[in-house]
Amino acid sequence: MATAHNTFHKDMQSAERPIWLEAFAGLDWVALHASPVYYGLGVPRGDRSAVIVVPGFMGTDHYLMEMYYWLRRIGYSAYNSGIGWNADCLNVLVGKLSETIEKAHKETGKKVHLIGHSLGGVLARSAAERHSADVASVITLGSPFRGVRSHPLVLQTAKMIRSKILAQRKSGNTEIYPECYTGFCECNAVTSLRKDFDSIKQTAIYTKSDGIVDWRVCVDEDPARNFEVKGTHVGLAFNPTVYSLIAKRLAEK
Repeated sequence: MATAHNTFHKDMQSAERPIWLEAFAGLDWVALHASPVYYGLGVPRGDRSAVIVVPGFMGTDHYLMEMYYWLRRIGYSAYNSGIGWNADCLNVLVGKLSETIEKAHKETGKKVHLIGHSLGGVLARSAAERHSADVASVITLGSPFRGVRSHPLVLQTAKMIRSKILAQRKSGNTEIYPECYTGFCECNAVTSLRKDFDSIKQTAIYTKSDGIVDWRVCVDEDPARNFEVKGTHVGLAFNPTVYSLIAKRLAEK
């Protein structure tokens, strides 16, 4: 397997993305339901191994239920992430995801696959590095795992969440990482993103018309791991081409 030492950018930068394109995310959902792929036709069948789906920033497991049930239809043991609302300290969220990985591995007796949308993919990669012996693969969907390069509105929301996290930890007398929720943080969740875990199969799916994050931080420096699709950032969770790629990559040994 090729080795790729991905550059991780610690700093946070604004990216002028065409956020208005995200208004067309519904078209991805419509296309999915019109595609045979959604009904399990023409895709390789699963081996009942566990696949955990991880939601993106400000999301919960609920919006990934389409993918969850689709994975079950094509022969996998699907699991929700169990992280709750993805708007918390990354270390806390990875800790919750780790519990789900351990549960899925124990219940299936097989290595676990992780699929993360947007920030969920960042959490998935971090958790995979932590549990490399129990994880078979990681698939990211528009995930900025090489640094924060997002639309200004997204950055503003992230700053609000960061302020809330720091305030909660201070009032709760909990250990505080001064750079929490930034690329400079020295918690395990963030530092793991700077490491390589080439024993695990990796797939980075992205779209150049992403209206939320700069697609350039969503790709691996090993081009063999990158797969471009047409569509929106939000719509990656419902894109039929993405589903086809997921089925193929999960089935590959």
